[in-house]
Amino acid sequence: MNECRHAAIIMDGNGRWAKAHGKPRTAGHLAGADNVRTIAIAADQLGIRYLTLYAFSTENWRRSKEEVGYIMKLPAYFFKKYMQEFLDRGFQMHMIGELDALPADTRRVLLDAVEESKNNTGLSLNICMNYGSQREILLAARRYAADVRDGKADLNLDEHGFEQYLMTAGMPPVDLLIRTSGEQRISNYLLWQIAYAELEFVPESWPEFTPEVLKRCLQEYYARDRRFGGVAGEKPVGSAANL
Repeated sequence: MNECRHAAIIMDGNGRWAKAHGKPRTAGHLAGADNVRTIAIAADQLGIRYLTLYAFSTENWRRSKEEVGYIMKLPAYFFKKYMQEFLDRGFQMHMIGELDALPADTRRVLLDAVEESKNNTGLSLNICMNYGSQREILLAARRYAADVRDGKADLNLDEHGFEQYLMTAGMPPVDLLIRTSGEQRISNYLLWQIAYAELEFVPESWPEFTPEVLKRCLQEYYARDRRFGGVAGEKPVGSAANL
């Protein structure tokens, strides 16, 4: 059976869920934030070791000032409410994205969560804030070029070496990518990391994404034949076999 060490979720549909329930979009974002706690606990109980969640993309700045402002206040609410429980469960927090562009208060809350949980060894809960995958790869290429210029690296770079320049350095590749709310696109999310991930698109919006839906996704994932470019029924060889 396939092992799912690393699952990533595009948490889509908060606003549409709110509209369908006659509520403002902010109510959808609040419900979505609370659901992070529910799904993180479920993922941990189901044996997932890395859970990476798309919370705010580099493109989301195009939304209204009021909506963006509300989203930027959610981390303070979220970690005040759930951080102690996460610490008790052994969760380790990681933030992925260009945090320097976030409001100072938001950035401080996120970095405090990372610092508080840095010695934990349980589920790695990775929150993508102000993240875009094309930008991530561009910044990685710039850092590598700077290392070559400064004599810290040579031109014999392979895929594993390049991964050390990404924001997910040290994490395994994504095994399963889930997008909620019925949309079927990647939206500039973890383009390098999902090279051989299995993709699942579910109709439930993120606030409706329950542990039971996660279990359903995992059951579908376990039933698939992951070939990593090989032939069905044959054991993969080389680097893919070690994923």
